[in-house]
Amino acid sequence: MEKIRCGWCEKDDLYRKYHDEEWGRPVYDDETIFEFLVLESFQAGLSWYTILSKRENFREAFDHFDYQKIAAYSDQKIEELMNNAGIIRNRLKILATVTNAQKFIEVQKEFGSFSKYIWGFIGGKPLDSRPNTLQDIPATTEISDAISKDLKKRGLKFVGSTVVYAHMQATGMINDHIESCFIRE
Repeated sequence: MEKIRCGWCEKDDLYRKYHDEEWGRPVYDDETIFEFLVLESFQAGLSWYTILSKRENFREAFDHFDYQKIAAYSDQKIEELMNNAGIIRNRLKILATVTNAQKFIEVQKEFGSFSKYIWGFIGGKPLDSRPNTLQDIPATTEISDAISKDLKKRGLKFVGSTVVYAHMQATGMINDHIESCFIRE
């Protein structure tokens, strides 16, 4: 019997694998949370598929998303990234990634971990919207609005409410798998 999935992931095996193994699964480790923060911020204005297909290139280019290293990137490293055809070469997004790494570390120092900070907005447990169709899934919510506002206040960039909501979906802060999706079993 064929598995029923959320309709957005049926483009190809890369998308299906991401849907089946990662999307909507709760993530509590800071390293993975930061990786998704970087990827989601690069997605702004682009498709998630574009980012996902370049994920390994991003991983290599950004030192496996090591936020300690990224926070200290030099102008030379930024130019190297700007010349890397394997990633999205957007100077503002690259600079934002460096800033976001620095601010991520500040949040860790304040809260003990970035995970405690971000999961604190929803009481530490995943929300479940139980959508029947993809049309039932919003692009933003009051919670993503609040997180976005707080992240911006803390100096992070490219963290609008839509980016934050996508991050919440990716890291399992909200389960937006449709009711008929096999993941719900």
